[in-house]
Amino acid sequence: MGRFDVAIKDGMVAAVAPSLQGVQAERVIDARGQIVTPVSSTSIPMSTGGHILGIEADPVAARTGVTTWLDVGSAGAYTFPGFRRYIVETSRVRIYALLNLSAIGLVAPTWEFANLDYCDLDLAAQMIEQNRDLILGIKARIDRNTTRGVGTRPLELARHLADQLNLPLMVHIGQGPPEIDEVAALLRPGDILTHCFTGGSMRILRPDGTLHPQVRELHERGLVLDIGHGAGSFSFAVAEALLRQGVLPDVISSDIHQLAIQGPMFDLPTTLSKFLALGMSLPEVIERATVAPARIIGRPELGTLAVGTPADLALFELVDGDFTFYDVEMQARKGDKLLVNTLTLKDGQPLPRVPESALQPWAVLAEHQRPITEIGHPFRQRARHRSTKS
Repeated sequence: MGRFDVAIKDGMVAAVAPSLQGVQAERVIDARGQIVTPVSSTSIPMSTGGHILGIEADPVAARTGVTTWLDVGSAGAYTFPGFRRYIVETSRVRIYALLNLSAIGLVAPTWEFANLDYCDLDLAAQMIEQNRDLILGIKARIDRNTTRGVGTRPLELARHLADQLNLPLMVHIGQGPPEIDEVAALLRPGDILTHCFTGGSMRILRPDGTLHPQVRELHERGLVLDIGHGAGSFSFAVAEALLRQGVLPDVISSDIHQLAIQGPMFDLPTTLSKFLALGMSLPEVIERATVAPARIIGRPELGTLAVGTPADLALFELVDGDFTFYDVEMQARKGDKLLVNTLTLKDGQPLPRVPESALQPWAVLAEHQRPITEIGHPFRQRARHRSTKS
């Protein structure tokens, strides 16, 4: 970190130096007083239009600083061709994917593994081989709703496919059954455990508040702990307990979709601000939204401002104030810093701020979360507080 000028030419980073004064430029962006980062390069997990709760990526990217997206399991083998044609190929942002082992993907709220006939390994392998440029791994959502009584069999099949194709496996956890012990037994170094700070019964905390020993051992050997805040997967209490033990997430991701975007998650900058409120430093937080996820998905050039890499940059103000943040159970924590995106560049060009698509009629927050629509985003809280004081 430091004070630098960045020059962009033909969509690539052309120079980085303490001063580029005197260099001729068609346009100069004054970023004094702001934080310039490689884009919050992978919002993993997230959901685009192939998901029942999918969002349109480009409008959200423009206001959040996220130009490389990893969709983790919206599409299965049956739905991936449409996902590629109508989502990936029509978006300005970069979109990669993990293939849902269930061939139907997430065309409904859950239950995708309840019928094991949808776990067609041969079809999934064929779809992956045809789309190696986009599909970077396998996804299995494992909880009581997605499995509906079939236990860990979908995870066992996902494990087999990931090993067969030498790809990482991302596993979603939440409310059991199955339980975390059963899931951990099928994880390997290099896999990704998403919703790692969930407060559900599959949480990685033991009853005494310590980290699950098998998860600790796997993490030390390379298991990736990914936040995936979403609408049901982030607990302040679990986060605080793990941070006290020195267990930091490897990736801070949004799991953004039509429920989460309404709050209390809102977006990736707000999620990052929650970890500032929890005591992580700004460099620690930024690294886990840029460098780390880009490295984990095998695209390190997307998490750097090095010369010769794509000129995907995000500008943020670090706003001081009295902010209240909420987890998915609407438990509140105070913070005094809020990251606010002011500009997002994709290949050196600003992404236009355009209206976002309307929510679908089924995108209704859980009853206990509905007060967030009145409370509003933390920045709105700050504005309202100022108005009241004046």
